[in-house]
Amino acid sequence: MTQTTTEFTPDLNEYIDEAYARCGIEVRSGYQLKTAIRSLNFLLADWANRGLNRWTIEQGTQTLTSGTSQYGFTADNIDILSMVIRTDSGETNKQSDNIVNRVSRSEFLNIPNKLQTGKPHQFYFDRDTTPILFIWPTPDSVQTYTLVFDIMKRIDHLDNTTASPDIPFRFYQCLASGLAYQLALKFAPDRAQILKQEYEEDFKRAADEDRDRAS
Repeated sequence: MTQTTTEFTPDLNEYIDEAYARCGIEVRSGYQLKTAIRSLNFLLADWANRGLNRWTIEQGTQTLTSGTSQYGFTADNIDILSMVIRTDSGETNKQSDNIVNRVSRSEFLNIPNKLQTGKPHQFYFDRDTTPILFIWPTPDSVQTYTLVFDIMKRIDHLDNTTASPDIPFRFYQCLASGLAYQLALKFAPDRAQILKQEYEEDFKRAADEDRDRAS
């Protein structure tokens, strides 16, 4: 009787072997492994610049402190996609969420009185190397406030050949072809163009599938 499984999860070593094979190269040295891992991490970093990767979205919360309008975030937080402010958190009959609108850097700068207090309804997310969230008005002490937001996280970097990249199955082929293209630039330039074309087609298919299906 034939058994089937959905547990195909290639580890980093398998991606590297597959990528070098597409370049017509057999892996023989530690340097080949090291440079492949470096190329793969550059590739994953570039995916954040290519659009919204839905599997990297997480829901986060931030409890607001009266009189505090700035909140620091760690470097793995790329961007806030949407935000609400929650009052009476945890109370079944009273909890309420209201939209907090995003404004640009210049719009936030042009707010006349940044010391005004009240219930926050605007935010600016400074996407620096160490991101900072600015909210306005500055939270008052009339109620307790909690921000609830969808935030896009950076894809975890890889440094162990036995690890499995943290990506959904629909991007497996895309990762293999992308790494093959990156390695071809260094070791098989005669194959780089065709591997680039294959990678771009694979990425487009995966990105088109990685979407919200709501109308």
